[in-house]
Amino acid sequence: MFVADGFEPPRGLETDGFRLEPLGPEHNERDYAAWSSSIDHILALPGYGPRARWPRSMTPEENLADLERHARDFERREGFTYTVLDESDDVIGCVYLYPAADAEHDVHVKSWVRASRADLDTALRQAVAEWLASDAWPFLRPLYEPVLR
Repeated sequence: MFVADGFEPPRGLETDGFRLEPLGPEHNERDYAAWSSSIDHILALPGYGPRARWPRSMTPEENLADLERHARDFERREGFTYTVLDESDDVIGCVYLYPAADAEHDVHVKSWVRASRADLDTALRQAVAEWLASDAWPFLRPLYEPVLR
């Protein structure tokens, strides 16, 4: 089990430069524009790389199906994906929390921001790391690099 029965995941996180809310189909057009313009940038981030299954070439319809899957995972408490929005409600990134594949960690966290907002990579990572360490989440051993090197 990823989280305990009855666990209510946070509905979001607000910072000075961005906010997180659960990712859903309503974000499709903005999400697709964000990641599809930033593939090389995303692949260079921790947790991705040349063998990553995503990002890869997809149609907007395939992206919509992916967002619908993430929303179902959230509802079922099998994984938690948040879109990262700027002050104008533009999608500038995502944060993914899914079960870790090893016994050492209890959650595997990945995040990205679009290439045009790369200046927020470290700020997002630090905010998410602090959020994970708060009482909002039950995780004790996250697999997530809070600061880019």
